[in-house]
Amino acid sequence: MNLSSVKQNERIAKKGQGYQIKPSSVHERLYVVELEQQVINCFFEEVRGINSQQLEYIPYMRFILTDKLSSLLDEDFQKSVRAILHDRHTGGFTVGVNQQTTDPEDYVKFSTAFSHLIGIPNFDAMSGNYYARFSVKHTDNSDSYLRQAYRLFTLHTDGTYVDEATDWLLMMKFDEQNAVGGRSRLLHLDDWEELDRFYKHPMALQRLIYKAPPSKNVVKEVFRTTFYEQNNEPCICFIDQFVHPENLEQANYLNELSSSMENSSATKGLELPSGELIMLNNRFWLHGREAFEENTRLHRELLRQRGRFA
Repeated sequence: MNLSSVKQNERIAKKGQGYQIKPSSVHERLYVVELEQQVINCFFEEVRGINSQQLEYIPYMRFILTDKLSSLLDEDFQKSVRAILHDRHTGGFTVGVNQQTTDPEDYVKFSTAFSHLIGIPNFDAMSGNYYARFSVKHTDNSDSYLRQAYRLFTLHTDGTYVDEATDWLLMMKFDEQNAVGGRSRLLHLDDWEELDRFYKHPMALQRLIYKAPPSKNVVKEVFRTTFYEQNNEPCICFIDQFVHPENLEQANYLNELSSSMENSSATKGLELPSGELIMLNNRFWLHGREAFEENTRLHRELLRQRGRFA
C-alpha cells in the first residue's frame, strides 16, 4: 500500500511487523498508528541506558533511539509514517505508549524516536533544547496564550517567528489532572470553507512582520506572507499573537481571516490521552486548544517538538 496516494475518502488500514496503521475514528483525515505491546516494551528496555540529558548533549543519540525503534518494525514503517505526513489529504497521525509507562523520561525517548523518523527538530529557544516541556495550570503569568488555561487558544501554525522551516509539529501529553475541556482544536486547510476567499485576497502575499514575546527568547523580526505554495497547493503561516500589521488594511484582513477559521464548521476537537502524541504537517494543518473549566487543581504537562522534513 502506498499511503501517499490515499485520498480522504479512501483511507485504508495497513498491518506490518509489530504495528498497524488505520484510519482515525475521531477525525476523517487522521491516521492512528498502533504499536504492539511487545514492541513498546522491547523499545523501552533497549533504550533504558539512555537518558534525556544524553539526548540534549549528544545529538546523534536521538537517531540511535529511532534506530532502536525501527529495528523492531519492518522496513516499510518509516516510509509509511513519512508518507502520511507528506500526504495533502491526511497529513497527521496519533500514536501512544499503550499505557506501558508513565515515566516522563520514557515519553521524551518515545517522542524523540518518532520525530527523528520524520526529520530534524528545530532548536526551541523557549526551552534552550530541541524540545520544550511546559505546564498549563490554574494560575499563569506568561506573555502568550500557550499556558493560559481558561481562554480559547486560537488556531495557528507553529514556527511563525523563527527564521527556519517548520514543516511538522509533534505534541505529546505527559500528564493531566483535574482537567475538563482543553481539547486540541484542529483545522485542515482544505476543509476551511473560506480558504479560496482569503488565499486569493490581495493581502495574502504581503510580507508581514512576526515578533515573539520575551518568553520565547527570540528577538529577531521575521517577515512572512500569510499564504504560500508548495507542490502547487496553498499553505499557511499564521498566529494572531505574534503578527504585527503595519496598517488598518492588514489588521482587518488578519482579523477576518482568524474569525473565519475560528467559526469554521470544519474545526474539530480532539482528545489526546496521557502518553499519546500527535504529529501534523504544519504547512496545512492549524491547531489550537479549547478553554478548560476552572479548577484550582488543574494540571496538564505537554512536550512539543517541531522541525523540518528529512
